[in-house]
Amino acid sequence: MAGKLYLVATPIGNLEDMTYRAVRVLKEVNLIAAEDTRNSIKLLNHFDIKTPMTSYHEHNKYEKADELVSILLEGKDIAEITDAGTPGISDPGEELVKKCYEAGIEVVPIPGACAAINALIASGQPTRRFAFEAFLPTDKKERKCVLDSLKTETRTMIIYEAPHRLIKTLKELVEVLGEREATVCRELTKKHETFFLTTLDKALEYYLENEPKGECIIVIKGISGETLAKENAQKWEEISIADHLKIYLNQGKDKKEAAKLVAKDRGVSKREIYEYTIDM
Repeated sequence: MAGKLYLVATPIGNLEDMTYRAVRVLKEVNLIAAEDTRNSIKLLNHFDIKTPMTSYHEHNKYEKADELVSILLEGKDIAEITDAGTPGISDPGEELVKKCYEAGIEVVPIPGACAAINALIASGQPTRRFAFEAFLPTDKKERKCVLDSLKTETRTMIIYEAPHRLIKTLKELVEVLGEREATVCRELTKKHETFFLTTLDKALEYYLENEPKGECIIVIKGISGETLAKENAQKWEEISIADHLKIYLNQGKDKKEAAKLVAKDRGVSKREIYEYTIDM
């Protein structure tokens, strides 16, 4: 029988957040695949875990995943750990999980700390629906595309950021989202843990005067459906109703469907718009 892949969550700062189950599994598996073995050895030493380790990170995630799958197929169990938090969240874990499913290998999550969730629940922002964006892309075009998509995001948004890039990211967010309510979470579970509930523009002002320190998570309130509807209606008011109808008619919609779509865009009754289609 093939072995099992265990995705073991590790502390994001405070070692007391390590679970009993996580310690047991790390001691019992045949091998631990760690994002950074130099960092993880400190954790293993603290809990007297003697299991052998191998590196599994962003730069070897494809070829090493194949190697780990081969070991699993031999019947050996492997635990994957990241530098801090839950494997598969903003790290190469998802590639290994995908290959395990392709090979028919069982994947077992061992729950524990997750920076994104801890930031969200303590942020003071809505928690029912949220979008995890992790670190924004470094490529300029891709980054702009992601930022533009956030303009109409109604869910609470969670963004990771390093302290030396926080000001740059806040500037971009202010340009795109304006004075949106947000919480800057720092050093989660550590001695200097802070939650700064404010707005994006005020957060930028603060960190321009106070050097950002520690890993940061920005939790941003999504745009309300009412506000989004008003903004969309204002956008469409810039063109005539006739031209608005032509957009949908040129897409192959019939007059009735086009009138319905235009009415929805503008927030008015369909009957009011349908009158414009009579002479078209």
